[in-house]
Formats: sequence, structure tokens, C-alpha cells
Amino acid sequence: MVDTSRGEAPAPPVEEPRGCLFALSQPPLMIFLTVIGVLLLMAALHDLFML
Repeated sequence: MVDTSRGEAPAPPVEEPRGCLFALSQPPLMIFLTVIGVLLLMAALHDLFML
């Protein structure tokens, strides 16, 4: 049998590592962080004006 291969197979494209900005672009995470931020803001305003 004749070997018709042309050497090694081409390497698959390397995926870039996904960093913090990719994680922050996810809607569930942003909704969660927004809820936490609103709760912290409400607690701060309560401490400032009600106590």
C-alpha cells in the first residue's frame, strides 16, 4: 500500500484563553452582580438616612 499522507495533520486552531471580560459579558452573572449591588446600595442608604 502506498502512503499518500502529506506529513502531519494540520494543528487545530488554538482557542484564545477567555478572561474576566468574557465572564462579565454573561447575562446571568451581570444580573446577579446587579442584584448584589442594589442590595448593598439599599443597605448603605438605610444606614445613612435611617439610623
